[in-house]
Amino acid sequence: MSNRTVPAPPQFASKFGYSQARRVGDFIAVSGTPARDAAGAVVGEGNAYAQARQALENVKRSVEALGGRMQHVVRTRIYLIDMAHVWDIGRAHLEFFGGIDPATSLIKVTGFFDPKILLEIDCDAMVVDE
Repeated sequence: MSNRTVPAPPQFASKFGYSQARRVGDFIAVSGTPARDAAGAVVGEGNAYAQARQALENVKRSVEALGGRMQHVVRTRIYLIDMAHVWDIGRAHLEFFGGIDPATSLIKVTGFFDPKILLEIDCDAMVVDE
């Protein structure tokens, strides 16, 4: 069975021992993903919609790097610090997943490692031949 990963940012991977995403066989798991750009800077500070879009772009990159597509996503989990942002986050989620409609959980948390981060999104996907 094949086993491939998308590496986590080095500053975290060496301290936590995890990958950003992992594929085993046809299953892909993507770790909690914040709104960071390629240099590691937070995108959309103070803007939940912008952060959700960036986080979902990052999720998409991880899924595709492991041979999947967004149509293969079967479950997302959205972790947010303020329920007042739920509709802004939902709008971004709909833009990526409308018509796919994965199972989704919405989880309120007290905060993240970086206080500029308003949310993280993770997902599970099953790669299928179409």
